Amino acid sequence: MSFTVDDRVLALAGIAQALQQVRRIADTGHSDAAAVRTAVDSVFRVDASSPQAVFGDPQALKAGLRLLHNYFRNQGQDPVLPRLALAVLQLERRFVREAATIDKVSSGIERAQRQAGELGDSAHPDVLASLGGLYADTISHLKPRVMVQGNPHYLGQAGVVAEIRALLLAAVRAAVLWRQLGGSYWDFLIGRRAMVEAVDRLLA
Repeated sequence: MSFTVDDRVLALAGIAQALQQVRRIADTGHSDAAAVRTAVDSVFRVDASSPQAVFGDPQALKAGLRLLHNYFRNQGQDPVLPRLALAVLQLERRFVREAATIDKVSSGIERAQRQAGELGDSAHPDVLASLGGLYADTISHLKPRVMVQGNPHYLGQAGVVAEIRALLLAAVRAAVLWRQLGGSYWDFLIGRRAMVEAVDRLLA
């Protein structure tokens, strides 16, 4: 199956959108419920191999696409986001080489998915706590560690920390998808123009 630059851009938008919520909740203690649900649902779609199957309607990634639009035009308002995204892409490289960690994450996702079904809400605080705990017990031990800064008042709250970790898990999931779709760092060097055009198409 062949994939297009539009597919890879959607995966990148998934990373950007999840990390935007990480930044938002770390600073304010609040997140966008729809964006969080899109991120969490993507984690549960582990066997899906296309952005549409993982994220659903591309409109659900509009915020992430706008972030990419601004980044490619040097209009990004948060200089921390690109650094977080790079750390996630580097972390994904390590993650996919750790078979034992992959097995633990897969089992944990299955448990959290069953929990979400029982609760009737994929973004329920208990589900976020489960996914956050899963990230803390597995991927967070790999290097490089993704360091999140924000308001100490909120970063001291267990619910906020759990949601941040669940969103980081979603960002890693989107990074795995990006690689599966043929994404590489060369995209940012020699494929930048094509990605800019893809972002514009998807936002039109």
